[in-house]
Amino acid sequence: MSDAGDLRAFLAEAWQHLERGVADSRSPARFPTFVTVSPEGKPQARTVALRAASRHDGVLEVHTDIATPKVTALGQNPHAALHVWLPDADLQIRLVATVEVLTGPTVAAQWAKVPVASRVSYGTEPVPGCPIPDVYAYEKPANRTRFAVLRCSVEEMDLVHLGSRHRRAVFGAGDAWAGTWVAP
Repeated sequence: MSDAGDLRAFLAEAWQHLERGVADSRSPARFPTFVTVSPEGKPQARTVALRAASRHDGVLEVHTDIATPKVTALGQNPHAALHVWLPDADLQIRLVATVEVLTGPTVAAQWAKVPVASRVSYGTEPVPGCPIPDVYAYEKPANRTRFAVLRCSVEEMDLVHLGSRHRRAVFGAGDAWAGTWVAP
């Protein structure tokens, strides 16, 4: 745990958890909740797998099938929120990001790292969210053309530590991540 009164250490701790989520599939930071707003204006939350985290660049990456509703939503509104709960650290991380949907040759390196058995997550037929006549009336062919990387440029980070004395701080790209303490 960071020094309780040190904003920079608090921010560093959050990024360490996010980076650990990329490296360790057992880390709760591996599976954040990813929230978009549908074209109808309704919030849509789902669990995603964190695939990259760079504090230096202020960027997180997740992979998706371009035929999913989240990609449609991002086409209308390129902003998303991510939420991570780390029970062992008693830490909540909330992020707001601008999301760029990357496809084609620009994501060849990321596709090459996707295990062959996991590639079936990109290409479900019929497309995700379509009604089907029974529970298993779908196919999961691996389809490279449906693979996308969601590059999330973090704009805001809200951290809450739920200890014996709660601590909360907000950080923003606009103030060079200086941060400020706020009431929890």
